[in-house]
Formats: sequence, C-alpha cells, structure tokens
Amino acid sequence: MRIPLAIAFPFVSNGSRLGLLGAAAASDLLDGQIARRFGSSSIGVVLDPVADKLFMLSAFGVVAASGRLEWYEILGVLLRDLVATLAFVVTFVSRRPRAIPARAGGKAVTVAQVLTLVAFLTNSPRLRPLAWATSAVALYAIWDYYRVAPRAERRVGRQEAQ
Repeated sequence: MRIPLAIAFPFVSNGSRLGLLGAAAASDLLDGQIARRFGSSSIGVVLDPVADKLFMLSAFGVVAASGRLEWYEILGVLLRDLVATLAFVVTFVSRRPRAIPARAGGKAVTVAQVLTLVAFLTNSPRLRPLAWATSAVALYAIWDYYRVAPRAERRVGRQEAQ
C-alpha cells in the first residue's frame, strides 16, 4: 500500500498529504502485525523495507523541494534509510544478503521521520529541531544495526552454493 501512496504524495495538497502519511504509517504498523501473526513471506521481507524507503524518499523529496530544510538536514533525516539500502546492495552483490530484524533504534527513526513530516505538513516551528533529532536517532540506529549485523541470521534472496 505504501508504494502507491509514495507515488501520490508529491501530487496532492498538504491536507491530503497528511492523510497519506497517516495511511502509510498505519499500513506499516498493520503489515508488521500481520507478518508477526501469520509469518512473513520471502518477498515481504524485501518489499516492506523497499516500500518504506520509497515513501520516505517521496515525502522528503517534497520537503526538499519546499526549501524549508537544507539538503544536509534532509540527508540526515534519511541517513538510516540510505545506509540500510547501501548495506543491502553490498550484501546482495556479495551474494550474502541478510535481513536484520527490526530494532528499537530503527523503529525510533521511523517514528521521528513521521513526526518530522507532520511538522512540515502543519507548518510547525519544530520542523528543524525534529529534523536534527531524527538525524541523531538515525546515527544511533546505524551504529546499533552495524553492531548486530555480523550475527544476522535471516538470509534473503539467492542462497550461496554450498
């Protein structure tokens, strides 16, 4: 559901964007609960984070186009997503892709990103402080994922020949 929302986000009014953001956040929560209850599919393990990243890229593209945050602030807000994408590409190319289960820091980044978008969409004076806080949480999440990555157990994609 988040992929069509990501496509629509740049083309609607701010009021509609707030609704799209709510729908994206709700679908992220729901698909996580569904996956925990019924099990995740191999495609879901890849598609879920891709959809999350596409939505955030689309939404923060709108923020960037507005000029209300500097490019480096946008980069900071999206840093965890960029590093995670790069890490997945590197592990995929090396034929050892792994999915690291969601961690508290990663979830905190997602919440902070959503709050930053709400601040943008409501013209809150808290936009810039929230962007910086999100960047700080992203740095923590990157460190935390880096710390646990060597022990990641869940393989995704092609399996290595054994």
